[in-house]
Amino acid sequence: MASVTLDKINKVFGRDHIIKGIDLSIGDGEFVVFVGPSGCGKSTLLRLIAGLESITEGELRIAGDVVNDLPPRERGVGMVFQSYALYPHMTVYENMAFGLKLAKEGSETIKERVMATARILQLEDLLHRKPKALSGGQRQRVAMGRAMAREPRILLFDEPLSNLDASLRVQMRNEIARLHQRLGSTVIYVTHDQVEAMTLADKIVVLRNGSIEQVGSPQELYQRPATRFVAGFIGSPTMNFMPAELLGGDAEGCRVSAPGLGKLALPQDANGQGAGAKLTLGVRPEHLRLAEAEGNNRFEIVNVEYLGNEVYVYLEPKAGDTLLIHRSEAPSHWSIGQRVALVPDLEHVHLFDAHDRALGIAKRSRAA
Repeated sequence: MASVTLDKINKVFGRDHIIKGIDLSIGDGEFVVFVGPSGCGKSTLLRLIAGLESITEGELRIAGDVVNDLPPRERGVGMVFQSYALYPHMTVYENMAFGLKLAKEGSETIKERVMATARILQLEDLLHRKPKALSGGQRQRVAMGRAMAREPRILLFDEPLSNLDASLRVQMRNEIARLHQRLGSTVIYVTHDQVEAMTLADKIVVLRNGSIEQVGSPQELYQRPATRFVAGFIGSPTMNFMPAELLGGDAEGCRVSAPGLGKLALPQDANGQGAGAKLTLGVRPEHLRLAEAEGNNRFEIVNVEYLGNEVYVYLEPKAGDTLLIHRSEAPSHWSIGQRVALVPDLEHVHLFDAHDRALGIAKRSRAA
């Protein structure tokens, strides 16, 4: 186990500035997930920590020691790749023992570590098999075991579940979470799947275009996104966004107008913006209630998705080109073609300024 500190880390490939001044502290034993869209730099950042890529500028410290110039084998990290990277001609035991042999460990030490790791991952009955005789989930466990057997200070995962089917991904998420609880190791995990991030992480790092957009717990990012990008990326279905106009504000909050919702009194601080400022209003599908249509504030239902325990209702927006989504528990009496009114839960409405930054909660700011 070890802490990891990234101090103004930059990575440049030719003319492309991929990682841009990353500052981040990862505590000893934390489970941290790097998440973001394709091309945001999350896998590159993981490879910089592993030592598979060189750092252009900045300082990387593991357990307080600067490791910029150390090769991967001397950093005390174990890495699990998306492709498993198992040797097809070797048995499970030989695959798990390979890194220890390269490190010139004794045969007794190798056997002891491989068997201990196999017990943790429930691979004891599979040690004689070769990868082609294993399922996808079993191969992933072997890849994890190969990294764990070296007893690294830090475990790195690079999208390890993306090759698995949906049900197996759920099973492996649970296994990885239980593994972390048993070992207490420091884990850095890369994924493009925000569901994996939300279910596994102690702390999520949201990356965008090579920079950190926000860092926080899953609850913090879901309930208090710092930017519109984070609000739209974290959460499934995604947050609903609508254009809004600031009518005025004071110490208690602000008043806005939004197409189809009318005038709303919200607890957000207007942050010194004047009346007429253009804002974006965001509300999650579960915080949007449907009601019988009254007057002109009506939206048409264009689709209803029944998912067993819940229902998604899609509505034609008053402004913008993205459908709005309402989520509720099943059953639902709403149907395609109905016209309804939308009633947002005012305590769970988010506001973003013209630069897509979230407006803070006025009452919370005063209490703090």
